[in-house]
Amino acid sequence: MALLEICADGLFSAIAASVSGADRIELCASLESGGLTPSPGMLKVVRARVGIPMHVLVRPRRGDFVYTPAYMDIMLNDIMTIKEMGFEGVVIGVLDKNGELDLPQMNELLDASKGMAVTFHRAIDVAKKPFMLLESLVTLGVERVLTSGGQPTALQGAEQIASFVQAFGNHIQIMAGSGINAGNALSLIQLTGVGEIHSSAKNKLLPAYTHAPQAKMVEDDWYLESDYKEIKALLKALESTRG
Repeated sequence: MALLEICADGLFSAIAASVSGADRIELCASLESGGLTPSPGMLKVVRARVGIPMHVLVRPRRGDFVYTPAYMDIMLNDIMTIKEMGFEGVVIGVLDKNGELDLPQMNELLDASKGMAVTFHRAIDVAKKPFMLLESLVTLGVERVLTSGGQPTALQGAEQIASFVQAFGNHIQIMAGSGINAGNALSLIQLTGVGEIHSSAKNKLLPAYTHAPQAKMVEDDWYLESDYKEIKALLKALESTRG
């Protein structure tokens, strides 16, 4: 039975995921930047209004996954807030400048995350030795890794995802993500053997202004939001895997 996690950028995406029947949410902000940690205000409101399990992305900025001590302080404080608000899990990932797991930093983050589920995010897709990184995550007791198989989309990386499942699937949950939709989800599961898939099911929403400001003032005023109908279509496509 394949589990569906929706990557929800904010409140209304999280509500869409919940009411449509998704199994779990990865809650984030700024999805157009690859996802960042939501604000405390967003966390509080979403936690109060959404009841399905939610894992919160802990990522203080866009860009690489090599972090200074100051950024580590931010992430550790964010994890503390997320735990205090009662979220079920966190989504984390750190690398060093050589593209390998930064073990001291990862241990700090894991210590702070005790009592919550831990997913290692797509930092694995830019790691120098992803199989070695996966082996380390198994040793550390990380529950899950999100990956596109080192490619822009999970379908393009299906061969490597399948190799991850074959080598480590009995020890850590391999969750496929990036570019997954109702049209390719079932094929991806069949190609890789993953038991969980991750999708934003997103639409690009344009400004709601009823007047007409100068174009240059609003050209970046769009945002991304998960679409209820696409999530339902994804769940429909996965029916044959869900018993």
